[in-house]
Amino acid sequence: MTLWQPDPALIRRPAYLSLADQFARAIHDGRLANGARLPTHRALADVLKLSVQTVSRAYEELIRRGLISGEVGRGSFVQTQRREPDPPYLPERLGELIDLSILKPACETMHHERLKQALAWLAETLPASAALSFRPNMVFPRHRAVAVDWLKLCGLDASPQNVTLTNGATGGMTVALMSVAPPGSTVATEAIGHHTLVPLARYLGFNLEGLPIDDDGIVPEALDEACRLTDIRAVFVQPSVINPTATLMSAVRREAIAAVARKHDIAIIENDVLGPLVEDRAPPLAAFAPERTLYVTSFSKITVPGLRIGYLAAPDRYVAAVANRHLVTNWMATPMVAEIATKWVADGTALELVHWQRGALRRRAEIAREALQGVAHRTCRDALHVWLELPGDRSEEAFVAQARLQGVAIAPGASFRIAEEPWKPAVRISLGSTTEGELHAGLGVVTKLLLGDPEHLLLAI
Repeated sequence: MTLWQPDPALIRRPAYLSLADQFARAIHDGRLANGARLPTHRALADVLKLSVQTVSRAYEELIRRGLISGEVGRGSFVQTQRREPDPPYLPERLGELIDLSILKPACETMHHERLKQALAWLAETLPASAALSFRPNMVFPRHRAVAVDWLKLCGLDASPQNVTLTNGATGGMTVALMSVAPPGSTVATEAIGHHTLVPLARYLGFNLEGLPIDDDGIVPEALDEACRLTDIRAVFVQPSVINPTATLMSAVRREAIAAVARKHDIAIIENDVLGPLVEDRAPPLAAFAPERTLYVTSFSKITVPGLRIGYLAAPDRYVAAVANRHLVTNWMATPMVAEIATKWVADGTALELVHWQRGALRRRAEIAREALQGVAHRTCRDALHVWLELPGDRSEEAFVAQARLQGVAIAPGASFRIAEEPWKPAVRISLGSTTEGELHAGLGVVTKLLLGDPEHLLLAI
């Protein structure tokens, strides 16, 4: 069998990216099987009349996408069967470990009681449509109308027909990405971004391009350049504190991102799962570019984790695509959970829980400020977490392991890494995942590790 070779006539600028795209399509289509050995850099450069550096960059891009592996002394091989990525958080809590790895809201007994009361109410009032209908349009008209009221609290004007109820933000962002980024296309995002984007891009077949960020979020000039050089179809952003670095993007920056998206006619996917929790935030990007922004928000991180329901608001041009993608991936949101969310929005319970959460997080932010004295870190008063860059030449992997051995779980920063360069080792520390007492103790362990002399990890149990 003759090994597939890229077509030099199809190579466009930038040549390395065009070449990588040809290989990616051949791998996805099965023309290059798993384990197939690729030509050497020099051999392929001679055949295609390209520089060795261009071929090397193409192979590096394919390694970044997880499509090939490079083995010193043996060559480059197609690698389509990869180990599933580890989540940045612990899948389950173990023993007496203080778990500051998973991002969740602060919770007390009150939250459990509120949800139990809501379930009792649901048992008495459950509409027949919620229990018996298979048709989303028969179940959710009233829920969409109430959703519009909640979206106004988020700073967004939307029509009920443009709102889709989803089983949380993850479902919403997946449907949004499927609606705007076909296989083989490219989505831009923050260089330090959502930890599920990398595996999701691989599963759905689109490419990711991590763009530089600064203290105000994604850099508009970098997005503009990426759109000029690459076939960017959408930009995925988390502008309001939920991003790993806890950045709250300004109104000026949001408007600039919207202007670049409009200039290049690309979609914006805005992940705003904290919604009205973040006080004094700028209007959402969807307010600056309503004609192209798919806006995602949800309730599980601002009310009760068990309330796994959210809203995806899409402009007219994407409504049909969103409806179709949601039908084939979810069919519809869980009606009984939607009933509780709709009741809580309508009677004010949801907003009451948001206000409680805001107060709890501000107390925890103060605990973090006191515990991390002398340690540079980044957070926001309404954030669920702290982003902490490691000083000097501290190893991220070793630091996370050392904290774990001392009874504290934290999330490695590399789990949120989208772009290869530049990179500074860091960790993410959740503020809401445990009690205030455990938070103080866990942060004390982190501070002692940072301010003490780094030690090599000799034994991990």
